[in-house]
Amino acid sequence: MSISTFLTVCMNPTLQKTLCFSALIPDTVNRTGTHQVDASGKGVNVSRVLTQLGKPCLHLTQLGGSLRPLFLDLCEQDGVALEWVESRSPIRFCYTLINDADESITELVEEAEPVEGETETRLLEAYTRLLPGYEGVIISGTMAPGFSPSLIPSMVRQAKETGHAVILDLRGRDLVNSLTFSPDIIKPNLFEFAGTFAPELVTGNRLITMCLDDIKKRIQELCLDLCEKYHFRILLTRGSDSVWYAEPGNFGEYSFERVKPVNTTGSGDAFTAGFAAALGEGAALQEAIAWGVRCGGLNAGFLKVGTIK
Repeated sequence: MSISTFLTVCMNPTLQKTLCFSALIPDTVNRTGTHQVDASGKGVNVSRVLTQLGKPCLHLTQLGGSLRPLFLDLCEQDGVALEWVESRSPIRFCYTLINDADESITELVEEAEPVEGETETRLLEAYTRLLPGYEGVIISGTMAPGFSPSLIPSMVRQAKETGHAVILDLRGRDLVNSLTFSPDIIKPNLFEFAGTFAPELVTGNRLITMCLDDIKKRIQELCLDLCEKYHFRILLTRGSDSVWYAEPGNFGEYSFERVKPVNTTGSGDAFTAGFAAALGEGAALQEAIAWGVRCGGLNAGFLKVGTIK
C-alpha cells in the first residue's frame, strides 16, 4: 500500500480545553493557572500529527457558530489545512481534567447540536470534489446530529470505487454500515469494538468484569470472522496495554513499554496518524503498528492534544 497524501474526515469538531490541577477536590472551587485550548476532534488530531510527520494532508469537516473564527485560527497556528462547510451547528467544548494528586485524566464531552438540513449535501459535494487529489482517506469519530446513517458508508463506497485506501476509526452503526464496502483498515479501540460487535462484553462505559483471556478469545473469533468476510485488517488499541490486531487468518498482539503520561487525550488519534503514515510508506503491519505506538506515546508526553512535537 502506497499512500503519500491523506484526506481526513470528521463530522464532529470540538474545542478541547485542558485543565491541570495539583488536586481536584469535589464539591468545592478548584482553581488552576495551567490550562490551554486546542482545535480538536479526532480528525483534527489525526491531521495535526500527519502534518507534523511531513505528510500532505487536508481535513474536511463542518463548522458553525460564533467560535468558528477561534477554531480556524487555532488550526492555522498548528498548520492544519482545513476545508469546511457551513452547518449552523455551534462548535462544542470538551474538557480534559488532569489531577496530579492521583494521576487521573478525566474527559468531559459535550454532545454537538444538530447541523442544518443542507449540511450533508454540501459536505458530500466537497468530499467528491476533493477526493481525486488524495490517495488515502481516514474517517474518524462520531457524527453530529442531523447527518443521515448513509453518509459515512457512501463516503467509503465512493473512495473504494475510485481506488483509494480507506482507514476507519469509527464505532457503532457508522462502522457496521461501512463494512460491506471493504475498507482497508478499521481501528476502533477495544471498548468501541466490543460495544459494536459484542455488546454482551460491555456494561456502561466499561468492559464487564471477566477474565481477560476469555475476552481476548471472543474478540479474536469476531476479528477473524470479520477479516475473512470483508477482507480488511483490524487494529484494536487498548490504551497503555498491548495492541491487538487481525488480518485474514491471523490474530496477533503487539506489546510495548508503558510511558508515564502527561495527557493521554488524542493518543489514539496520534496512533492512527503514525500507523497510516508508516503503512503508506510500505511498512509491514507490525512495523506500522510500532510507528503508531510511538506517536501515541509521544502525544501522551504533551499537555496539548493530538501532537507529537
